[in-house]
Amino acid sequence: MSSVTLSIDAMGGDHAPEVVLEGLQLFCQRRSDVNFLLHGQSDALAPLVAKHKLASRCALIDHPDVVSMSAKPSSALRKGKTTSMWGMIESVKQGEASAGVSAGNTGALMAMSMMILRKMPGVHRPAMTAIWPTLNGRSVVLDVGANLDADADQLVEFAVMGEAYARAVFGTKRPTVGLLNIGAEDEKGRDAVKFASEIMRTRDIGIEFKGYVEGNDISMGVADVIVTDGFTGNVALKTAEGTARLVSRYVREALTSSLLSKAGAALAASGLRDLRTKLNPSSVNGGVLLGLNGVIVKSHGGTDAEGFATAIKLAADLANSHYMEEVSSGLKRVSQLGIAPETVE
Repeated sequence: MSSVTLSIDAMGGDHAPEVVLEGLQLFCQRRSDVNFLLHGQSDALAPLVAKHKLASRCALIDHPDVVSMSAKPSSALRKGKTTSMWGMIESVKQGEASAGVSAGNTGALMAMSMMILRKMPGVHRPAMTAIWPTLNGRSVVLDVGANLDADADQLVEFAVMGEAYARAVFGTKRPTVGLLNIGAEDEKGRDAVKFASEIMRTRDIGIEFKGYVEGNDISMGVADVIVTDGFTGNVALKTAEGTARLVSRYVREALTSSLLSKAGAALAASGLRDLRTKLNPSSVNGGVLLGLNGVIVKSHGGTDAEGFATAIKLAADLANSHYMEEVSSGLKRVSQLGIAPETVE
């Protein structure tokens, strides 16, 4: 694995910059092949870099301003060039870094990334991914928040980009693709979903389409890639994360309610540690903005250090992959077919 440089928005997120530096420290303890360009307010960052002994791995790049978590994308763009988020993306554009990571404002990150990196040819709108733990391992779900709505063409683009992304991240030679719907029957769902299904069933766009999947199918691992619009995907993602935290709390309360249950917990400690890891959203933190001319990873704004380290690992792995070429190839294939939605009876 070759050495790479990653660009980090050190000021983005609910608990930045402390959590960002703690995450960097965790990652650096596990990997020695990655260096960092750290964008942010150097007066605040320099002591933290020294505290976590990261000076040999990080170069500080000073930016006076920070994009607030509540800022509207239009407002963030107006003062963007002096912010740590803008600087992080610009380093990717200039080739100074192979990928960028931010836990900052999602809308601002998407707007700035589109302005600086531009969309890949054939992309109407970039999509945001999420890695979803399942009974069969992991799946890719997209879009999870970049686009509140999506027409049939965009859903097909999401399928092509998600399939290429799954190949790069999971190493699956031919990932399966499912289209999220309210039922498996052909007549169910919105017109855009029906049109997208018709395209993927009848046209040779180079993906293995499994048809419709329902919300309860996602965690069962029925497909490697689940395609939906950003509104539905984001609601599904937040619901799953909340359920995972609820189950974790129920298990913890059940195992500490009495001396007997505590004794049982001690005997089952190894299995419970595995369960805690599987239910921890930090273990799958990090979504990629697919469809841009550069790799940008979005971490959850409220993530902890472990979660930010996971997002950094995702960026480093993608920087060493060929997923950009895979996405480009898939989009060209769709474009050459001249696909347009057919009328669905």
